[in-house]
Amino acid sequence: MGSQPVEGPSLLALFFYGTLKRGQINHDRFCRGYARAAQATVRGRLYDLPFGFPAIVVPREDVRATGTTNPLADAAAQQRRADGVEHPKTAPRVSGELLVFDDFDERLPALDRFEDFDPEIGNGLYRRVLVPVVTRETSVLAWVYAIERPSGVHLPDGRWPREGYISGRADNRPAPR
Repeated sequence: MGSQPVEGPSLLALFFYGTLKRGQINHDRFCRGYARAAQATVRGRLYDLPFGFPAIVVPREDVRATGTTNPLADAAAQQRRADGVEHPKTAPRVSGELLVFDDFDERLPALDRFEDFDPEIGNGLYRRVLVPVVTRETSVLAWVYAIERPSGVHLPDGRWPREGYISGRADNRPAPR
């Protein structure tokens, strides 16, 4: 698998694993108009929060940068090579989508507000971090909204939503029919 930067200095790559994925409740509102999309994975552990959406914890050693209030600098930061992105087969992975946008200067602040990420205050649920993302074709650095510590119900298969399950249900049993 080759390591290549996302093409073009004005492109923004983000990894989504929850309500912003295609077909999920918040996709059309925040992600319409993407330039490219691909199925992808990141190293990490996925949790179903009691609020009806998931959160990911990524390994500290995978974090290459933390988001700032400067969309141009953040878009440029991901252009670096994704060196060392080949993950061991046994590493826990989270499945999702890599979406690439060409309107980073408007898109990134809107997504940060939605995800309650403010790098100046730093007290929201999520932080935006730059991590290696693996697709079938390549490896890139992309931004993901992650939490610091495990919270909620662990989803060992790394997928959300789980078919037949109610999001946030602590016992994680199939939903009543």
